[in-house]
Amino acid sequence: MAQNPPNPEKEMSFLDHLEELRWHLIRSTIAVVVLATVAFIFKDFIFDQLIFGPKKASFPTYKLLCKSAQMLGFDSFCFTELPFRVQSRTMAGQFSAHIWTSITAGFILAFPYVLHEFWKFVSPGLRTNERRSARGFIIVASILFFIGVLFGYYVVTPLSINFLGTYQVSTEVFNDFDLSSYIGLVRACALSSGLIFELPIIIYFLTKVGLVTPQFLRKYRKFALVIVLIISAIITPPDIASQIIVAVPVVVLYEISIFISKAVIKRQNKKAKANG
Repeated sequence: MAQNPPNPEKEMSFLDHLEELRWHLIRSTIAVVVLATVAFIFKDFIFDQLIFGPKKASFPTYKLLCKSAQMLGFDSFCFTELPFRVQSRTMAGQFSAHIWTSITAGFILAFPYVLHEFWKFVSPGLRTNERRSARGFIIVASILFFIGVLFGYYVVTPLSINFLGTYQVSTEVFNDFDLSSYIGLVRACALSSGLIFELPIIIYFLTKVGLVTPQFLRKYRKFALVIVLIISAIITPPDIASQIIVAVPVVVLYEISIFISKAVIKRQNKKAKANG
């Protein structure tokens, strides 16, 4: 008799699976649209407080960095106003920014539900022990995603805006940034960080299916560190301090992933011995 059989449901054809996937996607889309509508309504808060928050000297990150720099005898990050303006140069620029920002906010807020729909789609094909071992998947993945988004918003975004907003090749050039460019930077920093923080979850499932082992992760740790530094250089200003600030939590996540992979392998070996 097979151990831990898949969920006892009738076999579904390929078209049935596509139909099931379609409804999961529809429900996920509805959740994103509903929350995007809420974000659309709260335009003032979304833009004045969140989107343009990292542009203001009163942003918490700047205050903290300013105090830290002053303790070390520097005046970095201590300013009253960033020397650039944000402008919209197309007729539909502000409306398009409003729409896409609302959709982004809707996706971030609906992320746990989107994961829930994804889990409902894949879980029937898993064995009982696999579903049990991944019981906290939605909660853990959501927490990691939100932590990553907050890290991107409060750390990566202000570092990037401060550097790029004050950088000049000549005093003859004044920074007038397009609205879509500014929002694109904020969105990219937040979402990319949120996805990067899903690394432990990705490693967990890759280990479960046998594509990754702790030995593999340790062997290529140096290469992973180089990749982390490259990613940090891409999403942050090209200065050492900013890259280190971003790289440190990613390296910590990588080490946690090695521990998770080791735990998964240990559990699998224990079950194999018990069944053998």
